[in-house]
Amino acid sequence: MVSRARALPGARTLDDVTESANTPELLLRRVGRRDEQAFAALYDLVAGPVLGIVATVLRDHAQSEEVAQEVLLEIWLKAAQFDEHGRSALAWVLTIAHRRAVDRVRYQHANVERENRAGQLEPRHGFDDVVETTLDKLEHEAVRHALDGLTDLQRRSIVLAYYGGHTYREVSEALDKPVGTIKTRMRDGLLRLRESLGERS
Repeated sequence: MVSRARALPGARTLDDVTESANTPELLLRRVGRRDEQAFAALYDLVAGPVLGIVATVLRDHAQSEEVAQEVLLEIWLKAAQFDEHGRSALAWVLTIAHRRAVDRVRYQHANVERENRAGQLEPRHGFDDVVETTLDKLEHEAVRHALDGLTDLQRRSIVLAYYGGHTYREVSEALDKPVGTIKTRMRDGLLRLRESLGERS
């Protein structure tokens, strides 16, 4: 009978090597090359910290989940822009998360102030508030316009997965399509979405 060899003290196992190869920096570079498996692994690593920092700013669970999904979509779209010489991958991701959360707070405050001014029949508007609100609206309109350019299956798959937080299998069951088909349509849709947003930026 062949006995199982014991690992030498300090020796790295295959699992250790695999785990070390999946650092956030390496995963982010692979995501920049549109590697879906790398994105799934990166998602597992950063989804918790992203939601945590967003929730700290927004203090609203529903809105925090919505903004967190927007952050993860932005990571998928902009991963190629990551410069590992500037900061760590996690710091880059959390910077995006914090910026998105702060933008949401500013957007909400601008809406409240605008409603208050309207209630007081105040005809004047602060220039900065108008610009900020307009830019936020244009960003949302750009994403919505880009989504409208996808096929029905691509759009519904992406909305369910990245805005609804559903897994591939859950999306597959909801749309009554094979998991492989859903993955392919989402990959193609995200590529088209990235191109469309790039053209409009």
